[in-house]
Amino acid sequence: MAFLSLVLALLLEQWRPLSDRRSLFVPVERYARFLERQFNAGETQHGTIAWLCAVLPAVLGSWLLYALFARASPLLALAFNIAALYLTLGFRQFSHYFTDIHLALKEEDLPRARALLATWRGEGCEGLSREEIVRLTIEEALAASHRHVFAVMFWFVLLPGPIGAVLYRLCYFLRWRWAPELGPDFEGFGRFPALAFAVLDWIPARLTAMTFAIVGDFEDAVFCWRSQAEQWKDRTTGIVLAAGAGALGVKLGSSYPCGDAVVERPELGLGELADAGFLDSTVGLVWRALVLWLALILLISVARVVT
Repeated sequence: MAFLSLVLALLLEQWRPLSDRRSLFVPVERYARFLERQFNAGETQHGTIAWLCAVLPAVLGSWLLYALFARASPLLALAFNIAALYLTLGFRQFSHYFTDIHLALKEEDLPRARALLATWRGEGCEGLSREEIVRLTIEEALAASHRHVFAVMFWFVLLPGPIGAVLYRLCYFLRWRWAPELGPDFEGFGRFPALAFAVLDWIPARLTAMTFAIVGDFEDAVFCWRSQAEQWKDRTTGIVLAAGAGALGVKLGSSYPCGDAVVERPELGLGELADAGFLDSTVGLVWRALVLWLALILLISVARVVT
């Protein structure tokens, strides 16, 4: 059922992309804000309690509904899985930014490309060169493909029903909401949400990186992963980006202007400077990775049936 649910959810998203996904997160945002107001006194244990209050009802509720639907009819359980994946999984959660930026670059409309990238990243992108726009766009696409597609798929397959997909996406949201710039070593309200997400993301990030290596330049991807990822501020994201850069044969990372400041970052990847042609290569890399994941999930599903 996992393979069929994933394929049908991805096809549904391609056919009927959710036009306003942000509206779905409004209730979650309000609830997260309410919990933060109630519990945030600056202590780690307060963040832990708030995280449990946010996550446990959603996870247990999705498990209970799935169990009830499965008991009533396998088709109802399948439909529930597809609906949950439609809301939590997919390329259309980020691909419209990528596509529009790519089109703007083809039309040599750098101001529009900067504006789109600024909206996507949530920070000012004035003054970025063409190469810097391409670099940051590829980075966002690689990171988003992991968080919106591959990591969700991993937890969906691993846990029964839609529990894994709901758990991962909710934990990512809470980490972004309560600890946007914090690592797991931070002490305070955001520590536990950051740590919980880091634990959930540990295995999927490495599987995503390995997949990029397999479907791209394996030797360079593994070299960049092992030699460059640790230098990135968020090491888990660094693993995905370093492996993706090596697989594509493009240089990512490096400094870029942000308003009146310059954001200093280490260099990732090997090979050529980023240009618009690598945007097409990025799309190909991600789609090949998706096909490989679906093929492996199909084999696992068949093996379960046979045994």
